[in-house]
Amino acid sequence: VGHCHPDIVKAAHEQNQLLNTNSRYLHDNLVDYAERLSKTLPEKLCIFYFLNSGSEANDLALRLARQYTKHEDVIVLDHAYHGHLTSLIDISPYKFRNLEGQKEWVHVAPVPDIYRGLYREDHEDPVTAYADEVKNIIEHAHTRGRKIAAFFVESLPSVGGQIIPPAGYFQKVAQHVHKAGGVFVADEIQVGFGRVGKHFWAFQLQGEDFIPDIVTMGKPIGNGHPIACVATTKEIAEAFAATGVEYFNTFGGNPVSCAIGLAVLDVIEKEHLQARASETGNFLMKLLKEQQIKHPIIGDVRGCGLFIGVDLIK
Repeated sequence: VGHCHPDIVKAAHEQNQLLNTNSRYLHDNLVDYAERLSKTLPEKLCIFYFLNSGSEANDLALRLARQYTKHEDVIVLDHAYHGHLTSLIDISPYKFRNLEGQKEWVHVAPVPDIYRGLYREDHEDPVTAYADEVKNIIEHAHTRGRKIAAFFVESLPSVGGQIIPPAGYFQKVAQHVHKAGGVFVADEIQVGFGRVGKHFWAFQLQGEDFIPDIVTMGKPIGNGHPIACVATTKEIAEAFAATGVEYFNTFGGNPVSCAIGLAVLDVIEKEHLQARASETGNFLMKLLKEQQIKHPIIGDVRGCGLFIGVDLIK
C-alpha cells in the first residue's frame, strides 16, 4: 500500500505502545483480523494460522498437507520458487537444480505457459493437455509406490516468467490431485491482496468454481512488516490438531502484526487499490502493447492487474 503509509505507521505505533508479551495470550486484534481476512476468502477456508514470513507459511502448508493426507510427495511446477527454508528449497526447481538436485519425493510438472510452453495458443485444448501432464506424473508416481500429499503452485507463477495459467487448469489439476488423495495448495504470497485487480486473490482468476484446500500469504499482507498467514479448511486443521502437537509461533499473530494487517486491509478498501491495480495495469499493458508493435524483440505482453510480464525474444 506504499512506502511508510501513514495509516500503517499509526497502527503499528499505537499498538507498539501497549504491552505485548507473546501471542499465547488472547487478544482482540487476532480474532478481528482473522474475521476480516475470512471475508475475502471462500467460506470453506475458515481456519487461520499466523506466522512471520511467506516461507514459514509454505512450510506449514507442507506440514498440514502431509498430516492430513498421510502422504509425502509433492508436485510442483518447473521453475517454481516457494521459499528459503530447507523444506521449500526442496520443492523449488528454480533453486534445487543448482544445489543438491531433485529429491525422490518431488515431482516437477511443466508450467502451463501457452506462449513458450509445451502446449501453446495454437493447441486445441492446452488446459487439458497441461492438466494431463500432472495426471501422468501421479500415475507414474503410483507405479513406484509413491503417494501424493500436495500439488503446490503459485496462483500466477512469477519466477517462471509471469505466467497466467489458462482458466480451468487448476480445476482439472485439483480433480487429479484429489483423486490421488492429495490437497491443492495455492501460494498467494506474491500475487494476493488485490494485486491482480479483477479479484482479491489470484486463484479466483480460474473461476468461481475453484477453491484451493490451503492458501498461503506473505509479502503484501503486512506492507513490509513480517507477518504471514495460512488459511485452510476445518477438516485439514482438525487432522493437524489431532496429533496433539499444538501449533505454536511466538510472534505469529501478535497484536502489533495483526493491527498492521488490519490497517493494510483498511487502506486497500479505503483507497480502492484493487480497482486501481486494474486501471493502472490496463494502462501499462496498453502502452507496452504499443511498444510491442514497434519492437520485434517484444514477443509477448501478458498480465493481470499489476502482475505483468514482457517476454523478450531473439
